[in-house]
Amino acid sequence: MIHNNVDFDTYLKNYPDEKGYFGKYGGAYVSDELKAAMDEITEAYFTICKSRKFINELRRIRKEFQGRPTPITHLERLSASIGNVQLYAKREDLNHTGAHKLNHCMGEVLLAKYMGKKKVIAETGAGQHGVAMATAAAYFGMECDIYMGSVDIKKQAPNVARMKILGANVVEVKEGLATLKEAVDAAFAAYAKEYKDCIYCIGSVVGPHPFPLMVRDFQHVVGEEAREQFLEMTGELPDVITACVGGGSNSAGFFSGFLNDPVKIYGVEPQGKGEKLGDHAASLKYGTEGIMHGFNSIMLKDENGDPAPVYSVASGLDYPSSGPEHAFLHTIGRVTYDTVSDDEAIDAFFKLSRMEGIIPAIESSHAVAHGIRLAKQMKHGSILINLSGRGDKDMDFVIEKYGLRDNK
Repeated sequence: MIHNNVDFDTYLKNYPDEKGYFGKYGGAYVSDELKAAMDEITEAYFTICKSRKFINELRRIRKEFQGRPTPITHLERLSASIGNVQLYAKREDLNHTGAHKLNHCMGEVLLAKYMGKKKVIAETGAGQHGVAMATAAAYFGMECDIYMGSVDIKKQAPNVARMKILGANVVEVKEGLATLKEAVDAAFAAYAKEYKDCIYCIGSVVGPHPFPLMVRDFQHVVGEEAREQFLEMTGELPDVITACVGGGSNSAGFFSGFLNDPVKIYGVEPQGKGEKLGDHAASLKYGTEGIMHGFNSIMLKDENGDPAPVYSVASGLDYPSSGPEHAFLHTIGRVTYDTVSDDEAIDAFFKLSRMEGIIPAIESSHAVAHGIRLAKQMKHGSILINLSGRGDKDMDFVIEKYGLRDNK
């Protein structure tokens, strides 16, 4: 498939280019010292990822430790309640630790081990990346520091407890809004001091090259499995696929399996409480080109051109930019990016829980809400939702803020 002069038959090999650019987005905007560290990681990744030993070890881990492949579930009751469109879910909530994050965390820490590093540093918002990184560090016997904003520590107490039980050092970040952006800032600052002995394992398809490439590659297993499973289950491809987008790791991996197919692809950003700056985190809808955290993408800016304050009920989505690959796919029109509000996401959270017995993460609930919206608009067809994580981490917060809603 060729779309806007981009050949998607060879897309995964050609994007990003050797300097880490997806079109004009991406790159590595870092200090000279960190540039040397990024070059070391890039060289190691491109060497090791072609190694039979590395590939076989990662495959073994996915099968024997993570429990992959994760299944696809037909959401029959939810579909019937809407109309004739059939909804399906790719069940990343059934991946070990309860989300897609372990897919790239095991790969990144395995890479760190092969590079001879002794410690891993990471940031987290919703806590799923932190839990996955703590899990991977425990598995490989490495030290682990997780940087997390004070606001998210309070919202995501169960995941904070999991990280500590797994042996990770959770570092509270109190600066600014004390959420995901500030956690990334703090983790980068720590990495700049310790890069010789550790590796910063970025939690999404963001940051300087090679991280947007590496994380997408490690998450590609989601889209690869989903395409094969859906064909086996139904005999055809889905008409539509949809996934939530903050930084965009789950969606990048999911989308990558279908970019060369005649499938409509939707990324779902958090509309939050409204359109006012600071009330949402929909960077691709409202943002402009800008550089932050070492990469060029589309970002939300304040009046000074700095990263704007953002908000979402989902801690894993409140980031003022999006991965450079998402900015590229948005710009060329291969993926359509839409938004879902807090209220729509919470409604979907309860609908999926009570109609299908699946409690989704609030992040994933944005994609569920979008799938429901599309199902009401379409007369027939199929929609595959990437259910990127489970909602155990969100239950206390949802009950405290929204109560136990009546069955609808």
